[in-house]
Amino acid sequence: MAHQTAIISGVTGQDGSHLADFLLEKGYNVIGLVRRTSTVNFERIAHIQDKITIVQADLLDEVSLIDVLREYRPREVYNLAAQSFVPTSWKQPVLTGEVTALGVTRMLDAIRIADPAIRFYQASSSEMFGKVREVPQTEKTPFYPRSPYGVAKVYGHWITINYRESYNLFACSGILFNHEGPRRGLEFVTRKVAHSAAKIALGLAKELRLGNLEAKRDWGYAPDYVRAQWLMLQQDQPDDYVIATGKEHSVRDLCRIAFESVDLDYTRYVIENNPQDLRPAEVDHLLGDASKARAKLGWEPSVTFEQMIQLMVEADLAALKKTYNLIGDA
Repeated sequence: MAHQTAIISGVTGQDGSHLADFLLEKGYNVIGLVRRTSTVNFERIAHIQDKITIVQADLLDEVSLIDVLREYRPREVYNLAAQSFVPTSWKQPVLTGEVTALGVTRMLDAIRIADPAIRFYQASSSEMFGKVREVPQTEKTPFYPRSPYGVAKVYGHWITINYRESYNLFACSGILFNHEGPRRGLEFVTRKVAHSAAKIALGLAKELRLGNLEAKRDWGYAPDYVRAQWLMLQQDQPDDYVIATGKEHSVRDLCRIAFESVDLDYTRYVIENNPQDLRPAEVDHLLGDASKARAKLGWEPSVTFEQMIQLMVEADLAALKKTYNLIGDA
């Protein structure tokens, strides 16, 4: 196929880096948007940095977005940038709203002005369901967000629908349930557990403090989920889709699998109900029904929860051994 151009906001994040990998394999020209900051972290895209074009733009500045769209003329725009860590949204609720909510409007409006033919993907979130109205959750389940992040994502979701219906834009939202992998930030519980299990196995730590071990999530593998994002923009008509595994696991399950992968018993090392890790308002029972994505997109997850956690622990073991110049197995 002819080289097509795609713009990814949030290219340095977990999903952005995986999506850049995926699109490069498809033959795309990939333009990655980054904010101008004093410390830009390109770690996740270091292996492809010479294959993509990095451009400065900001979801707080609509003019910068219009300029980039007019210069690079993309066929597709993937809006993955956000203040995406739920605990931080409690400490910085206004910033979260500016970026995660109003930032979507600025991007949509930039597309409307620069080129309404652009196909747009918005990264919605299962956190929008919050205090769930039904189990499992589908595209028709009412939202009840339980954090400033969840509230901001609801706004971003509905403004995408509004621009689609009002301006006839090809604009889709993927309601993605939790998805993880070795590129997940250390502040997220899956990576925190995997990294700690690896450190304890190597004698570099003695314990892991966590919040609510009974909290349950529908966790999938990040590369599977970015494939779903791309599939949404290849359809004849724009629509919104839940992307999930349909299986739930508790944080306790996560700990057990991670520690068993290094032949350890998590109960000897994990300390629960750490006040710093407890949410002001807990999300109850997130479990997604991706039947629509399976039927219309032909999407299926390819990696199990157990496989994913083992991959994460193995990656952290390898990285820690390299960092600390450790030789041999733990």
